[in-house]
This record gives sequence, structure tokens and C-alpha cells, in this order.
Amino acid sequence: MSHEYCQEVLNDFEKLLTTEIGYDVIIYAGENENMKEFHAHSSILCTRTQYFYTAFSNEWAEKKDEKFIFKKPNVSPELFKVILRFIYCGKIDLTQLQGPKVLKLLIVVDELNIQSLISYIQNYLIKHQDEFLQQNPIGILETVYQHESFTDLWNYCLEKICEEPKILFESGKFTSLKAHVLKLLLERDDLGLDECFIWDCLLKWGLAQNPSISQDITKWSKEDITIMERSLHGLVPLIRFYHISPEDFLDKVHPLRKLLPKDLVNDLLTFHIAPNRKPNVQPSRQSKFDSTLIERQHFAIFSSWIDKKENSHYNIRNNPYKFNLIYRASRDGNTPAAFHNKCDNKGATIVVAKVTNSVQIVGGYNPFQWDSSNQNKSTIDSFIYFFADRKSIITAKVSYSNGDQHSIRNFSSLGLGFGAGCDLYQNSDGAWHRNGPRSYPKIDGMPVGRFNVEDFEVFLVIKK
Repeated sequence: MSHEYCQEVLNDFEKLLTTEIGYDVIIYAGENENMKEFHAHSSILCTRTQYFYTAFSNEWAEKKDEKFIFKKPNVSPELFKVILRFIYCGKIDLTQLQGPKVLKLLIVVDELNIQSLISYIQNYLIKHQDEFLQQNPIGILETVYQHESFTDLWNYCLEKICEEPKILFESGKFTSLKAHVLKLLLERDDLGLDECFIWDCLLKWGLAQNPSISQDITKWSKEDITIMERSLHGLVPLIRFYHISPEDFLDKVHPLRKLLPKDLVNDLLTFHIAPNRKPNVQPSRQSKFDSTLIERQHFAIFSSWIDKKENSHYNIRNNPYKFNLIYRASRDGNTPAAFHNKCDNKGATIVVAKVTNSVQIVGGYNPFQWDSSNQNKSTIDSFIYFFADRKSIITAKVSYSNGDQHSIRNFSSLGLGFGAGCDLYQNSDGAWHRNGPRSYPKIDGMPVGRFNVEDFEVFLVIKK
């Protein structure tokens, strides 16, 4: 009974809005030919919104013929009608509004300080307007940044960009990003990009702010360097230079060393020349997944393969698995004995290996555990995989076991083994082989025969 009575009260208030009986407020929304006049009641407006409460308390409003007058030229009649209906009866329908109008509505609601509606509209945008939010990430970030109360939307946009950063960093509008927003992005630990790529993007951004400076750094004058230093002030130290490879440091960072703080340059030189004398190194942006070979997006793909998600993949935010590093060949020894010492009897694992002198990644998933029993195991849940380019997740290919008795090979004298043949395994001398396909369907482009890997890692797979 109480619910029905409540609904009746709300319906009566909505009728009061449409019948305009006893109104004492006139609001002009929009401007010129798009302006429309609305009639309302001061008692309801000041009770339901902080903006109007303050306006009536401080006598902001102009008064004419005993009516309070408000002019809102920045608000379209369409949007003000939506707001007024919410003020009177708590009802709102956003389904008829496109993404840009919903965002404009949020800005107006923030101006009127209607807190409950601010939260509601943000959640609506996040849940139902994801495509719109990705169409113009820079413009939306800039807009959201100007409103402190848009915290949910701000965090969502940042997380979305960090999850799929190339949406922003490879867009034609990247260089128009304001310095304060770029700084906030570079400060984040979850920005899922290769550090050298971030450095390249920062330089591109700096040059765009100073179009008179040559793109050829060998032609820079002392004045050009000073101008670039000024433009990149506060941004350069946010690059995690210690996580840029020695080759890229030599080719891309060292020639521009005058843009870096002198102490940082000296520390980086020491780090690369005498790595045992490690200074205080910044944590990797990939610290959640301790890999030197791949990035966080790869682990989301692994999780999708583990759960055999064919139509939709996990992303960084909804990844249901943790991946704990238990073995790295360059750190623990590139021998079968070292592999078994670190990986045997631990549980399900994923193997990641970088093929020597290439950008290729190979590996496999063992849903059981490794051991030295010389016993084979059957499963349809194991897989081997291949990335033609470790920096491009769209090159990913996976091949699941056909379920034969050789799906997983446990050798005492060899390292890891997948398949009867073997489809992928590590020999006693540390070299890798792919003699398949036998237990796993063929993956085009994957190395065949004997090949070497620069490094490989094994991660324990743990359900969250």
C-alpha cells in the first residue's frame, strides 16, 4: 500500500509540473529561436536542488510581476525539460538521448548540483554509451577533467584508455591533448604500452606543440632544445627509462639526453653499462604481471583461451586469473634442470618464450602440473600458441590439444613438452623444437624444427 501511495504522490507532482497551477518561477532555457519558457514552483526547486536553494536564499533571481526569473541560455529546452521532470517526480529517461546530449545533460546537472543525478548519469554513460566514450577520448577526457564531481566517469575513461591505450595514443588527436591530462596518464602504473613507444609518443606530442622545430633531431639548435625542455617539463621524468631495452636506449633516448635531468642520464648509463650497480629503479608499468617479454593485454588473452571464450575476450579489468612468475630462464638458468627445480609440482602454468632475433612469442598452457615422472597426460584443455608480433595482440593464434594421451609430456631429462612428436618442447641442451603438428592442430607461421629463444618465462595460473 505504501509503495502505491508513494507512486500516486509522484504522479501528482508530475501533474503539478504540467498544469503549472500556482507557479511563481519562470525559467528561460536556450536562446534565440531555440529558447523556451518553463514555469515552476520555488518551494519545490529550492527543496530539491542546492543551486536553486542558494539562488532563492541569496536573492540571485530577478523578479518581475511577482515571478522569479531565471535565464539558462546554455541549456537546451530538451535537456531542461528532462531535469525539471526529475526535480518534480524523480523520473528520468535517458534512452531517447544520444551520447553527446547525455554528456551535456551531466554538465548541466553538475551546475545545478543535483548529486543523485550526477551519479546516475555517469553510470548510465559507462554502462550504455561505451561506444560514444571511445569515439572522442581526448575531448571527453578534457570535458570530464573540468568537473571534479565526475570521478566515476573520469576513472572509467582513464582505465579504458590504459586498457586499450592505442585508441588514444595512435589517434590523430593525441597531440592536442592538454599537458595536465597527459601528465595524469603518464603517472599511471596501468598504462598498457611499451615504454619506448610512450617515449616516442611524448616526443611527437612535444614537437606538435612546437611546429617550428624540425622533426630531425640532428638539426636541433640549442634554442630548440631549450624550447623542448620547457614543453616537456614535468613529463620526461614520468617515462620509465629503466624499462627501455639497451638497444632502444642507445638509439632513441641517448641522442636526446639533453632533455633528461643530468642525474638521470648518469644513472641510466651506469644501469646499462654495469647492471649489477642498480640504482633505485622505477617499477615497471607491467608490475602486476612480472614479465619482460609481454604486456598485460597478453595475459587477458591467455585467460580467455583458458576459459575457451570464443565470442568475447577478457580485458585487463575483468581478468579472472592471476599470473605469478615462478621461472625466468635468464634469471634462474636456461636448463631443463633449472626449469624442473622451479616449476615442478606447482600447478597449472602458462609458458611464454621469445624467439631469438625476432618479435615472435611462442608458448603453451599446462592445466595440470610439470614433473619429472616421464609420464604423459591427456586433456583437451591444454593449448599452444603463437604471436607473430609480441607488440600486436591481433597476431595471436591458439591451438588446443586434440585430447590424445600425449597432450602434456613430462620428461626427466628434458624441459617442458607439449604433444606427441613433440609439437613444442625444450631439448636437453636448452634449444626448442617444434616437430608437429601431431597433438595440436597446425599454427601457420609458428617456427618449425629447431630454434632458439632469447628468454622464456613460466607463470603459475591462479583463479582469483
